[in-house]
Amino acid sequence: MNTLTSIKPLLPANSDTATSSSGSSSSLPDPAAYSRDLWERSVLFLDTLRERADNMIAHEQAGMPPLLDFKYETLLDARQFGRPANYALLRITEVDGNCWDDCVDIAKPPVIVVDPRAGHGPGIGGFKRESEVGMAMSEGHPVYFVVFFPEPVPEQTLEDVLFALRRFVEDVSARHDGAAPVLYGNCQAGWAVTLLAAHCEGLVGPVVLNGSPLSYWAGEEGVNPMRVTGGLLGGAWLAHLTADLGDGRFDGAWLAQNFESLKPEKAIWEKYANLLTNVDTERDRFLDFERWWNGFYILSRSEILSITQNLFIGNQLENGEMPIGDHCVADLRKIKSPMIVFASYGDNITPPAQALGWIPEVYKDTADLKAAGQRIVYLTNTHVGHLGIFVSASVARLEHRAILESLDKIEKLKPGLYEMKIENPSGDPDCHSPEYKVRFEAREVSDLEHKVPEQAFEKVERVSKINEAFYSTFVSPWVRLMTTPASAEMLRLMHPMRTSRLMFSERYNPWMRLVRQTASNIAKTRVPLEPDDSMIQHERTAISAVGDAIERARIARDATYERTFRTLYGNEKMDADSNPRMPV
Repeated sequence: MNTLTSIKPLLPANSDTATSSSGSSSSLPDPAAYSRDLWERSVLFLDTLRERADNMIAHEQAGMPPLLDFKYETLLDARQFGRPANYALLRITEVDGNCWDDCVDIAKPPVIVVDPRAGHGPGIGGFKRESEVGMAMSEGHPVYFVVFFPEPVPEQTLEDVLFALRRFVEDVSARHDGAAPVLYGNCQAGWAVTLLAAHCEGLVGPVVLNGSPLSYWAGEEGVNPMRVTGGLLGGAWLAHLTADLGDGRFDGAWLAQNFESLKPEKAIWEKYANLLTNVDTERDRFLDFERWWNGFYILSRSEILSITQNLFIGNQLENGEMPIGDHCVADLRKIKSPMIVFASYGDNITPPAQALGWIPEVYKDTADLKAAGQRIVYLTNTHVGHLGIFVSASVARLEHRAILESLDKIEKLKPGLYEMKIENPSGDPDCHSPEYKVRFEAREVSDLEHKVPEQAFEKVERVSKINEAFYSTFVSPWVRLMTTPASAEMLRLMHPMRTSRLMFSERYNPWMRLVRQTASNIAKTRVPLEPDDSMIQHERTAISAVGDAIERARIARDATYERTFRTLYGNEKMDADSNPRMPV
């Protein structure tokens, strides 16, 4: 198919729209060329969604293995432990053709990366070369990765998971002559790593928390609506109902759907609009990420209830009231290993207040922190989003490299609170120390104080306990009686996060075969319009306008959530100055 050329008008040499000295030129709109280009992009867009659905099906049929872009071997499978859990310990063995012996400096401490079990499968910390795993390996650290399987062990508990993680740490330490490994906790894995550090005193080295929420009641009004959702839904009973309908299993697709609903203008509209506009260059990147995003894993009923009741609603981790089984309570003051907290102001899932607000709750002031002998270092990014903390290439090449190269300095710091500042005059994210400089500026614990309407959230906790007690006693037994494995599987397959993907597979939609064939023919002769084509620019303007409209609707929705929360629980509106202000 020949490309229709743009019609270039004859204009005077001094015309504003004449060819510039730089060689670029303007052209009149060509509706025919644009219509052809839009039709081709639309077919390629649909074909990309078809391939995504096929990848999703193939991944499930393969058992949903971890999506790591590195060769690895399995060292321990916790499903075989006396207290089984659906976790396993991997060792990264090869990067870019370089094997373990070529990459690893045995003098450096081992690194254990733990990915979040928050609806998706493992791999976000290492599904591409420029990642936490890749950066640690390139810096010479022996790297281990903790993965989990799609299905939990029946009646698996958080205590079982903690027991498995402790065994993993002990095994890695033994493999390196007793060296304390560096623990990386991503997102929700951060609280698991924190609990592990509290119970493995002397066994673990520095703890790195990336976008990890430990203060679940903290946040900015109208900006972080997830913290009030539990109160609007009446507490943990809904998670209990969902797990009951799943025959004792909680579908991670529900958590993924919650993440997308936080900012639909970006997670839904902009993602697909960007693919449509730039399908020639974005297809592979889109498919790579969607392989991980659409791998939905399962949690046990016990796990989701413990997480919902004790963390999201009870906020018991920072309060020192998080139960571990029936015999102990987690105390963050027991952690003596240095802690590095990485947060971003562009993160709407784990804002800095949730990543750092636990510090003034655990330590009453800076003197108390120093008396405890603890060193806490934090660094912030000004704009990167939640997933960008783990997958952004520029972040991996600068911030994560700087953290790894600064571990020795951090361990030598005197007890106290510090902000890590990175000065990179070259602007090159691939530079190494001393091309960039790192300094640690002493801070006061009071700098991180964040006003939280605790009375309102305490009411939410009491309401949740009442509703959960009523549901557990009078409703749950009947729901379990009516639920069967077949009904649970039917609900799983009918979840919107799955049907919206699988509807584009040839297996479910025979029309997609025609799309695939047409896309194959288009790809042979496709010549896209130039990005600066006037009609392409109008298209992007229209897309942006729709995105802005969705954003305004989302802001209005979040404001309604906040007003409803205040009405129900008597939360006084906080002043704008009550939001945390990290030192600059």
